[in-house]
Amino acid sequence: MKTGIIGLPQVGKTSLFKILTKARTDTAAYANPREAHIGVAKVPDNRLDRLAALYHPKKLVHAAVEYVDVAAIGKEALKETAFTTSLRTVDALAHVLCAFDDPAVGHVGEISPLRDIRNVDFDLIFSDLAQVEKRLERLEKDLKKMKTAELEREFDLLQRAKSHLELEKPLRVLSLTPEDKKRMRGFMFLSEKPMLYVLNISESSELGRELELAIKKFGLEEVAARPQAGATAICGKVEAELAEMSDAEAAEFLASYGLKESGLVRLIRKSYELLGLISFFTVGEDECRAWTVERNIRAQQAAGAIHSDLEKHFIRAETIRWDALLDAGSEANARSRGTLRLEGKEYIVQDGDVMHIRHSG
Repeated sequence: MKTGIIGLPQVGKTSLFKILTKARTDTAAYANPREAHIGVAKVPDNRLDRLAALYHPKKLVHAAVEYVDVAAIGKEALKETAFTTSLRTVDALAHVLCAFDDPAVGHVGEISPLRDIRNVDFDLIFSDLAQVEKRLERLEKDLKKMKTAELEREFDLLQRAKSHLELEKPLRVLSLTPEDKKRMRGFMFLSEKPMLYVLNISESSELGRELELAIKKFGLEEVAARPQAGATAICGKVEAELAEMSDAEAAEFLASYGLKESGLVRLIRKSYELLGLISFFTVGEDECRAWTVERNIRAQQAAGAIHSDLEKHFIRAETIRWDALLDAGSEANARSRGTLRLEGKEYIVQDGDVMHIRHSG
């Protein structure tokens, strides 16, 4: 999963990227303001950690999320091929929004996340509209030479997309059939990508409560409820301090704010929800590992996430919920209790399943 981090200047998006991915913070790495930076963040998962405590594996592998930090967004940036290419290749966008008051940061007008959402969405829509109009011009010429059913279907779809964009609505809220989605995929439209709005709020003594109320306070409830959208809140200043602490220190620091987990954990979880992703686990003395798959995936397909041969030669999946395995204390106990079961290739994998794949390979 690859998520692009976007935002207007000085909203804290690059700081968030560095905290998430523990990327180098030297200024030389950021000498070119237009260069995209890529980093990987480990997905924290208490379920996997507890399973590892049961097995004491030689290797513990968490799922990972790839993040791309791009330059500050705007009409001029979106005219640059390198900039748009960096955005087109991501699966989702995380739009960092200024919701903090800092005299050291020059704000253009009053703090207004909704205004910033409208402005950035408009820029993405404008970029997509230019792309759609260019393709429609080409299709009109092709259809005059030779009409085919496929070209006509593409032309009709793009006409519908053009009308939608002209109403200043992002393509992510346009109703599409599965076939339409396949046709649209090759264009990699920016306003079609799932969007996670990330409010970067001020530090306060009641930070836990402020984070809970931030979405409502800044009026993001409606935009977050739209198709393929979501919202969360963090405090970049606090997250930067947490990044420098040990696990024990971080837990104590969070507790002082009335928090049980960091904003980064919530952000990654929201990213998973937005893209319809879940995790299943494989466990043993050699390795405990989390695997990322799409929600509603069948067991045989999920086996392919581990290795293509497992999907090809799939027979059965020994399956148990992670908490049921912990409760049993061992696979042998779970088997005697009947909570460890055999599932066929059509079984729909559930978030938190522990699976052993039986195969003929």
